Amino acid sequence: MHRRQLVALAPALLAASLAPAATPRRAFARSAEVLPPIGLGTWLTFNVGDDSTQQQQRREVLQRFFAAGGGMIDSSPMYGRAEWLLGQLLPTVPHQGRLIAASKVWTPFDRWGPSQLEESLKLWGLPRFDVLLVHNLLNWRAHLKTLRQWKEQGRVRFIGISTSHGRAHDEVERLLRTETLDVLQITYNLADTSAEPLLELAAERGMGVVINRPLDGGALFDRVSGRTLPEWAAEFDAHSWAQCFLKWVVSHSAVSCAIPATRVPAHLDDNMAAGRGRMPDAAQRRRLQAWIAQA
Repeated sequence: MHRRQLVALAPALLAASLAPAATPRRAFARSAEVLPPIGLGTWLTFNVGDDSTQQQQRREVLQRFFAAGGGMIDSSPMYGRAEWLLGQLLPTVPHQGRLIAASKVWTPFDRWGPSQLEESLKLWGLPRFDVLLVHNLLNWRAHLKTLRQWKEQGRVRFIGISTSHGRAHDEVERLLRTETLDVLQITYNLADTSAEPLLELAAERGMGVVINRPLDGGALFDRVSGRTLPEWAAEFDAHSWAQCFLKWVVSHSAVSCAIPATRVPAHLDDNMAAGRGRMPDAAQRRRLQAWIAQA
């Protein structure tokens, strides 16, 4: 099924996404916190201007996200006006007790880190963050010090590091072994499995693992364009390519949550459905990986 076909199926997908008993939750970062396995990223998709039509579309994405049991929303000062838009829309969408707010610090300058975090908190309109990360390890020594201070002050619950596109894995491994961190955010998908050793190391260290780019920025859909979903995907309750791709990611035992981004409400419904039902076992994961490698 192609993603453009999902728009016509949106009502059925939304109805299915509202089934509360079917949404599992994952333990997170040496704590009693549990997360739904599918979260929401905002890179590019929430960087919109004053276009009221686009803003309303993003509001519907948020509304469906929480209605489907979603929790983690991830953003960053790097993402243009995404944090501002979240701050405008979240008060208009029911989400009592469900939001897990995750953002990042992203500046090469030591002294700008604290003020950037303050601005992010103001933009989101929140009293504290749930997760704060050093974005792409930029100036991590200074910013981890700031994040630890915020954690001591009760202004954030979990801190850690992020990287993407397979970058800086050697440095990530060193930090996982030498620093006390709660969360690792990293790229992992069917086109890029290079982070697997780091996922396992993070799990050994008791960290929460959040996956960015789980759909490879949409490139995975290009790889299967024109191909029919294999019948055996139904064995792990995957009924679209997006569900196959996301179920493969979140079925890794170390993964707490994946954060696919979308601007299309019907795609949001499709993504959220990946968090429910059966997940692929080890043999099914290998089969799907081999199938995609041949695409």
